[in-house]
Amino acid sequence: MRAPALYSAAGTLILTTLAAAPAGSTSPGVPGGLPGAVELRGTATAAARAQAAGIAFGRCPDAEDLPAAMRCGTVTVPLDYAHPDGKQIKLTVSRVRATHKDPHNSKHKVPGQGSLVYNPGGPGASGMYFPLIGYLPEWKPLAAAYDLVGYAPRGVGRSAPLSCEDPKHFLKAPSPAPVHPSESYKRERIAEAKAYARGCAKRAGSALRHYTSLNNARDLDVLRAALGEDRLTFMGASYGTYFGALYATLFPSHVRRMVFDAAVNPDPEQIWYRNNLDQSAAFEGRWADFREWVAKHDKVYGLGDTAEKVQRSYDKAAAQLAAEPAGGKVGPGQLQGAFLTAGYYDDFWPHRAQALSAYLKGDPKPLIQQAGPHPEAAKEAENSSAVYTAVECNDAAWPTEWAVWDRDNTRLARVAPFETWDNVWMNLPCAYWQAPRQQVVDVRTGPGELPPVLILAAERDAAAPYQGALEMHRRLSGSVLVTERDAGTHGIGGGPNRCVNGYLDAYLLEGRLPVRRAACAPHPEPKPRAAK
Repeated sequence: MRAPALYSAAGTLILTTLAAAPAGSTSPGVPGGLPGAVELRGTATAAARAQAAGIAFGRCPDAEDLPAAMRCGTVTVPLDYAHPDGKQIKLTVSRVRATHKDPHNSKHKVPGQGSLVYNPGGPGASGMYFPLIGYLPEWKPLAAAYDLVGYAPRGVGRSAPLSCEDPKHFLKAPSPAPVHPSESYKRERIAEAKAYARGCAKRAGSALRHYTSLNNARDLDVLRAALGEDRLTFMGASYGTYFGALYATLFPSHVRRMVFDAAVNPDPEQIWYRNNLDQSAAFEGRWADFREWVAKHDKVYGLGDTAEKVQRSYDKAAAQLAAEPAGGKVGPGQLQGAFLTAGYYDDFWPHRAQALSAYLKGDPKPLIQQAGPHPEAAKEAENSSAVYTAVECNDAAWPTEWAVWDRDNTRLARVAPFETWDNVWMNLPCAYWQAPRQQVVDVRTGPGELPPVLILAAERDAAAPYQGALEMHRRLSGSVLVTERDAGTHGIGGGPNRCVNGYLDAYLLEGRLPVRRAACAPHPEPKPRAAK
């Protein structure tokens, strides 16, 4: 399941503008599971060219709708790193220069530390808005020392955009969301998945195979060189932690500092089918957290004073929406999508609870506003979905028999019904994919091969279950894990937890880290919000 663009760590007010071929390697392998030398030589060639060319930053395109303080440019990368002199594509890049202003002492000039490159995850999310984060108080110390750099990865936005279907047909609303789908409904979704996979192959052609996590890591090295950095300072969230870890494995000597926020499990056996099963299971726990919070504030919302009663209120709303969609466009599928967001970010809890409460009391407007489709965003949403699907399907082998998907997820849905089947439908095109699959790289580094990496994780994160952070920590020698206990927000760096931010700033500004692990108490729960 694709993770939405990071919320707490990237600031909701800024970034909400923004989740049948046989398995085999597309390139020769070398011992240790690393990709072949041909692509590594191609990356070196492209990086040398990018270093010589640099990036001509100027006014951002009007289509990006970015403020004047932001500067934009492009960096050229090969479509296929095995053929660096072949077809080239351009990635869009955004930057805000370091302020050099100490937010605590106006007379103190902060020395620059180069570029901090950020990726918000996905696959399919754009980081173009990231440099605006420097205006938020929590980020001003970092914005003083670093040029903040965002970019749109290959396939995203204006970076050789990928599409799998006409955006006009992408947003289907209202839609159902059966917890226990019938056999006829399953057949309908299988047909849609097959059609979507065919559409990706038809619209992208031979380029489709080159949208991979490995190429995202190689692109990152070319971007590093184009920025004039000998070594990379990088912060990746969610999926960004995975290809960041690939980068650390492929180019350890090119790393200065790396932060992996909401780390996904990099175990080759998990990429990506099993990671999605684990994610569906984890969302059930986070959905329970939300319902317990709503029950605690029953005097405000009137949805029930136990988690079970809140579930019944939700089920009642889903049934009513199935019979009569709110505003003609919000059905059970849109309801589920809106409340899935609450599983990612607890800042959404008051808004979602208030909307559900108002709907059941006869006022559908808040729910329509929060859950309704936005046709004006269809093109961006379709593009993001296409990149997500291409990268995950290309990255690794997936089960190609429906019986495997049906068996695994029927079992899982018995104990984790909230998100299981919707996660299946999103990923099912990978069963019928028409491009070759990559051989998964075994992410790991030995002692002294890589500078210490900072891993941030919330203990109850559903989109990136905590086991993934533990596995990332185990595989990257010398890494340090900072855990926010009893919390589940997806992405915690630069958010409301001062303890977490203290570790983040100490690392990025001074290179200081705790010995191996550290823990922070959870940030405060959100306060209930009554209807106006």
